[in-house]
Order: sequence, then structure tokens, then C-alpha cells
Amino acid sequence: MNMNNGTSEQRPKIKVILVDDSQIALTLLKKMLLSSPDIEVVGTAMNGREALELIPKLDPTVVCTDLHMPAMDGLELTREIMARYPKPILVISASVSEGRHNVFHLMEAGAVDVLKKPRGGMESEYIQQSNELINRGKILAGVHVFRRVKRESTPPVVIALPQAPVMTKPRIVSIGASTGGPQAFQNILSQLPAKYPFPIICVQHIGDGFMEGLVEWFDSFCAIKVELAQDGAMPLPGVAYFPREGSHLLIDSGGRFKYSLDIPFSGHRPSITVTFKSVAERYGSSAIGVLLTGMGNDGAEGLKAIADMGGITIAQDETTSIVFGMPKVAAELGAARHVLPLDKIAPMLVSCATMNGAKIQ
Repeated sequence: MNMNNGTSEQRPKIKVILVDDSQIALTLLKKMLLSSPDIEVVGTAMNGREALELIPKLDPTVVCTDLHMPAMDGLELTREIMARYPKPILVISASVSEGRHNVFHLMEAGAVDVLKKPRGGMESEYIQQSNELINRGKILAGVHVFRRVKRESTPPVVIALPQAPVMTKPRIVSIGASTGGPQAFQNILSQLPAKYPFPIICVQHIGDGFMEGLVEWFDSFCAIKVELAQDGAMPLPGVAYFPREGSHLLIDSGGRFKYSLDIPFSGHRPSITVTFKSVAERYGSSAIGVLLTGMGNDGAEGLKAIADMGGITIAQDETTSIVFGMPKVAAELGAARHVLPLDKIAPMLVSCATMNGAKIQ
């Protein structure tokens, strides 16, 4: 018999393991997380080896790890966790400005998100940092992670996809993502050929201090060029552009990039929806919109704006999404004309170019 006396059933706490070689950092992170009644820090470790011993015993919901540690660093730990006991991993690192690519190697290995290491400070700053850490932990507690088998990397294979006829000639691609997005962007951008005939406008929700390193990481392995959009510049074919931190990225009436400091949309600046709506207004039915994995609803209204103008719209499917939040909202709005697994999105973008007679090889 279920007797709850009118109270709702209590949800299990989010169990977190903290991994950092600094006892001060462990103490600060633990104090911040424990300010939430929904989170329990079930264990701490000062290197990856200690963490690997704890994980099967404590079965955490989320693992938070530093990058640089003795004995076993964050990268090796991430690889081992994803191969042996897949868990959502949040990288908490101070090394944003030194060796930034290393942080994104952890995401390539399977980590879901990155966060700048809190430093405490004044009470207002401490509260803000605590809230951000707690919010990331809660988001990661609900993500879908995939086992990573350790193997030699192989180049992606572009598979030809039969597609419905394109009624108007595409001229631009816009892509947005949030949680799990760096891995999804890596999959798509790495498959596009150097002579891809359209500009690609990208928006990725990511913590402060990481955007420039993310762009450099993408540019290091993609055939297309990946860079930060410059205010007043014209988008060029074969280049993927990301916005600078803290600003919405728009396309003005002349087709040039324009930054805006308008209020955040759905809590985000840059916002996917703001960019998508700008692209829809400027390019109409010649726009392609792609909405990838992510928590919340940013991007859904923007994708619908592109669909309403007659553009091609794509949402990542639930099976391959780390968080099927934004794509789900877009599908429910009728904004996504195609719902595809991640590895079929880049081939479709290539097909949209070749079916209009573009030569991209």
C-alpha cells in the first residue's frame, strides 16, 4: 500500500564523486555542491587511480574531475571511465588559458561538459559559482552517455543519403547545440570537405573562458576553416563561424555579421534561437538549420522560423543525443522536417550541396 500522506515521493539524491589533486579545491567544490539538498558527495579522490577504485563501489551519478593530476590525469581517467563504467563526466579545470586543447581532448574521450574551476571570492561571486556548479551537476545527472571502446581513431566515412528534392538552392547552414554539443559538432564539422560551398554559422552553449579554445580545437582537425565571427565580416563558403562569448550573433541586412548585447534568450547569450531567426530573416528558404543535443528549449523557435520560411530543418534524434531536450521541443513544434541520427547529419548537409550542382571535392 502506498501511503504518502499527501506528500510527493522523494527523488533519490544525485551522487557525485570529486577528483582533484588539490585538497583545497576538493573542500571548496564539496561545500558548494552540498549547499543543494538534491546532491550528495559520496566520495573524493586525488587522482584518477583512486577514482577508478571508488566508482564501482559507490556508483556515482556524476563524476567531476580536474585535468592535471599525478598518477592518472583527467584524460586517462575519462577514457577508463567511458570504457569500463560509462558515467556523465564534468571537467572542472583552471587550465583554460594554458594547454586549452587538453580540456577538449577530455570531451573527445567522452566527458560531457567543462566548467572553469571555482575560486571562491566575494559572497556574491561564491553564490554564482555554486549555482553554476550545482546546475551543471543536475543537468549531467539526466544525460545519456555512450560507452567508449578504446581503439585507434579512424576517419569518418561520408555516407550518401537519398533526400527529398530541395525546392530552393541553399546558401547557408546554421547549427546550434548545448550539452553534448562539442562532440556532436566534432562529428559533423570533421566530415565536411574543405570546399564545402556554404558558410556554416554555429552556436554552442559553453562556460565562460572556453569558446576560443573550442574553436581552436575544431580548427585543428577539420578540413574546413573554423574561426570566431568578426563583427562586420561577410560569411564565406567553407568556413564555420562561432560567436564570441557573451554576445548574440546576427546577420545584418547586408549579409554581414553583427553582434548584439540584447538580453539573453532562454538564459543564453549567445542564443541559438536569436541567430537562427536572424538567418531565417536574411536567407529565407535558402537557409539550412540544424539543432543538436542540448538541455532546454533554445533553438527550437529559431528552427521553426527557418522552417516557416521554407528552409531545410534538421534535428538530432533521441538515440544519439546526449540530452534530447532542444531537439525534442523543436520536433514537437513541427520545426524539424528531418530527425536524423548524428552520423547522418553531415552526409545530408553534403547532399544538400551536391544536389544543387555544387562541386565540393
